[in-house]
Amino acid sequence: MIRPRQFDLVAFDWDGTLFDSTTLIVRCIQAACAELGLPVPSHRDASYVIGLGLGEAMQHVAPGLARERYAELGNLYRKHFFACQHEIVLFQGAVAMLQALKARNYWLAVATGKSRRGLDEALESNELRGLFHSSRTADETASKPDPQMLNELMREFGVDPARTLMIGDTTHDLEMACNAGAASVGVSYGAHEPAAFNAYPALHIAHSVADLHAWLVDHG
Repeated sequence: MIRPRQFDLVAFDWDGTLFDSTTLIVRCIQAACAELGLPVPSHRDASYVIGLGLGEAMQHVAPGLARERYAELGNLYRKHFFACQHEIVLFQGAVAMLQALKARNYWLAVATGKSRRGLDEALESNELRGLFHSSRTADETASKPDPQMLNELMREFGVDPARTLMIGDTTHDLEMACNAGAASVGVSYGAHEPAAFNAYPALHIAHSVADLHAWLVDHG
């Protein structure tokens, strides 16, 4: 018997949470920096910015770059990413999990640091558009951890923070949930080390999509 659900709105981060894209994003950030002759950030430093808006991410990985050149660096990152995005796949089990949640009548949303163009292309290429009821991207709202994305989604569906769950692979996601007054679950298989999640009151740390799906069935 399936227990009554605790949440009505479940918002997912995209990269590193549903989409196995962390390694490619890091590689593209590093390639963009190298192309401009900048110090190449470490894997750890490049992966830290995943989930942020592109402008904030570029400022973090290249703090010595003149402000007027951040757009150039961002465009180089996009060039590398869009050339290789066909290599990225969803984590195994992600579609089945989303389908099961939708069958239980959750509102499903995406709250991501990607651009609208990037998210729409990913949704089209993976035939996922019909699974989500709404989405917000970094070029439409304030960047994480500002709560604007979640606040807008909650208003759109008329859902209180207490009935909203944010799921993500970075501290930016968990901090955004805290700032919005919503609950959160972290996933350890994405961009940030799970030890960093200890600073936030996540209800659970999932170590695989199967683990996340099982937790949502039992606690969602």
